[in-house]
Amino acid sequence: MVCKPHNLGMFDHNDHYHALLLRQLPPAAGQALDVGCGTGAFARALAARGLEVDAVDPDEAVIGAARPTPGVRFTRGDITTMDLARDRYDFVSCLASLHHVPFGTVGRLREALAPGGVLAVLGCYRESTWSDHVISTAAVPVNAAVRLALAGRAASSPVRAPVSPPSMTLADVREQAATLLPGARIRRLLFWRYLLLFRKPRT
Repeated sequence: MVCKPHNLGMFDHNDHYHALLLRQLPPAAGQALDVGCGTGAFARALAARGLEVDAVDPDEAVIGAARPTPGVRFTRGDITTMDLARDRYDFVSCLASLHHVPFGTVGRLREALAPGGVLAVLGCYRESTWSDHVISTAAVPVNAAVRLALAGRAASSPVRAPVSPPSMTLADVREQAATLLPGARIRRLLFWRYLLLFRKPRT
């Protein structure tokens, strides 16, 4: 089973978790990096909280469709190779984008965090276990009900970022995070996603 497209009908699975991700902001956070920003929905949500946001995506079409927003700097770039200032960001977010790059990229994002900063990954994983399939099956009727409730709403943007299936299982993510992001917390979410949270030590 691949990661479900983030937009099925008018129900955007990534947008559904924006409130959860915003609750992870450190107090007095000022600088944020949004990786794989797409057309900028979450970057705009961060800017609305008063953060200065560097929003990065490699896809020319989605960056071109991003609406200019005060406090958000949209950049077309490859997060695996672009220059990232060390200890700069209070908050780094990756919404359904980490599986498009090697998982080891989190090492670069970890170094870009300011001491006390938080890395929040809303990730996709490859289903491989009985529990994976149980959660996936449970999500289907809930997803259908929400889609029905939202029927008729206009899409936020007609441009969608490219999608691809994740190769890592949730067990793989936990194993690699234990090495690259010691102390990270990971939990499975309902709509074919997981949440990874890592706070960079202050010392």
